[in-house]
Amino acid sequence: MQWYLEDIERLEQQPLTPADARPRVVFYGSSTFTHWPGMARCFPQIEAINRAFGGSTLAACAWFFGRVVPPHRPDALLLYAGDNDLGDGRTAEEVALFYDHLLASVAAACGPIPVCFIGIKLSPARLYLRDSIARANDYIRQRIAAAGPPHSYLDLGPLMVDERGRPRPALFEADGLHLSPQGYEIWQREISIQLAHMLPVTT
Repeated sequence: MQWYLEDIERLEQQPLTPADARPRVVFYGSSTFTHWPGMARCFPQIEAINRAFGGSTLAACAWFFGRVVPPHRPDALLLYAGDNDLGDGRTAEEVALFYDHLLASVAAACGPIPVCFIGIKLSPARLYLRDSIARANDYIRQRIAAAGPPHSYLDLGPLMVDERGRPRPALFEADGLHLSPQGYEIWQREISIQLAHMLPVTT
């Protein structure tokens, strides 16, 4: 976990923003959130707080959660992580356990707030992980279904692939891993819909 300390310390040093009338939603996870240009402007209905850190794994998100998220007293949490764990050789079962650990930390520090996990995306650079991604997503989806509200699962996978089930290149940057502006447009639209279900006051 030492690899992440510089980013974690940077996040800890960022000032807390004064609360306003909008729900406070923390976006927590890996570089898919970190690289999102103008995230706060994309979701004017909420106070979007980006506390992702580049290269993070779901394991690292669980480990550092208490240092990064609770000080913001979020009304809800959006999670995206897991593909880096699989890329590092972790199994789908391990990723599901990391999710369990993270949710336990959320409950202990923030109480029963709405938490939405965005399914691990299939990217051109990680086609070789297709089966592992599918299994990890299935394990996490099953956990969320068993837990019920306020936990939810957002499946963007069908919108990111073509008719053959392969990632649509236009939705990714040249590295085949991170989202392009077109990819973020899809995420913005679908997350906005999800937020309306999670936080009805935002509609």
